[in-house]
Amino acid sequence: QLQLVESGGGLVQPGGSLRLSCTSSRLTLNHYSIGWFRQAPGKKREGVSWISKADQSTHYEDSVKGRFTVSSDSANNAVYLQMDNLTPADTGIYVCAAVSALSSHWWRVENLYDYWGQGTQVTVSS
Repeated sequence: QLQLVESGGGLVQPGGSLRLSCTSSRLTLNHYSIGWFRQAPGKKREGVSWISKADQSTHYEDSVKGRFTVSSDSANNAVYLQMDNLTPADTGIYVCAAVSALSSHWWRVENLYDYWGQGTQVTVSS
């Protein structure tokens, strides 16, 4: 069920930065844990990052640790994914998803999420 909207994607050179936003006009995002997923061309979708609604704890896929930062902004009903030092391997469609209750152990399991967005394209190329 599509209840989320992603924005902030685009074309960026290697080493550049983008900040993706996940917002909703229907859901109060701080009532949900939010996962970010991406799908590269020809590849299976993978979990990139996750932020817990309970304590704001975060998780990251190994290849983005130290480069990506997920954060929540209750005032603006948004969750952000700050992506720095981007590489061509980061190219893909980035999607956010919301889940009302989920142990952090399962954050990568897509079918446990309740709501999804349509995604935003990120292209890293010189």
